[in-house]
Amino acid sequence: MSSISSQSQFIHDWNDYEILACGDGMKLERWGEITLARPDPQILWPKKNQSLWDKADALYLRSSDGGGQWKLKKSLPESWKISYKHLQFKIRPTNFKHTGLFPEQASNWNWIHQQITQSPRKDLKLLNLFGYTGAATIAGAAAGASVTHIDSSKGMVEWCRENARLSGLVDKPIRYLVDDCMKFVQREQRRGTRYDGILMDPPSYGRGNNGELWKLETHLWPLLQSCISILSEEPILFLVNAYTTGLSPTILGQLLREAIAKHPGTIYSGELGLPIREGGMLPCGIYARWEK
Repeated sequence: MSSISSQSQFIHDWNDYEILACGDGMKLERWGEITLARPDPQILWPKKNQSLWDKADALYLRSSDGGGQWKLKKSLPESWKISYKHLQFKIRPTNFKHTGLFPEQASNWNWIHQQITQSPRKDLKLLNLFGYTGAATIAGAAAGASVTHIDSSKGMVEWCRENARLSGLVDKPIRYLVDDCMKFVQREQRRGTRYDGILMDPPSYGRGNNGELWKLETHLWPLLQSCISILSEEPILFLVNAYTTGLSPTILGQLLREAIAKHPGTIYSGELGLPIREGGMLPCGIYARWEK
């Protein structure tokens, strides 16, 4: 039975990204040389230093009927790239306030790299579910693993492919698949395919390309059970990341503990976060990691 310990991770080693300030439900971020102001409902304290906020290159404004739009204060490129250590990613402001990257996830990328490079095996296979634009996929491939990247959005899968190109990983063994995650895992069960590590970042709620409904509270446990059945005899890692309001790191850790019970190891659960230049830390999500 795996043991659980709490271990929050606040990532400090970014050069191309930083949170400059937070206040009044907004965060001011530097993405390379471009500064963006975006909403964050966790930021309940007031703004300071309004003159700093006035220098933002673009501001995301929510609309009353959902979604929103960017208000540009100067002309921006359609997209640009930023680097984290030896990895490079395309950044593009979307209509849903996102930029294609969650910088707090660098803590998970560091962990993935460490688990792969410290393993004596050189033929490791990873599965990345709900892979989005593929930062974790890129981290795993750069460390030397073969990675299968799954997302239901064709645009996100293509974005992952572009990030791999930017990071010089075009020739690495990465499979890019547009698919429903649960259905893919069930097919892998029937095929007898096995993976040495599984990564997942499930949404709170969503629909697949064919209308498949996903609700985390209902579907995460069955997905975890199915994923455990496609682990190899000697897996090295399992990661569950989440941004669902009301779901605690303790609950996520316990879910993973119950699912992976037959594999002895250690589970760490906690918050992911980023430092704020003007002081303090901003929590940005939760995770549960199992390692052998």
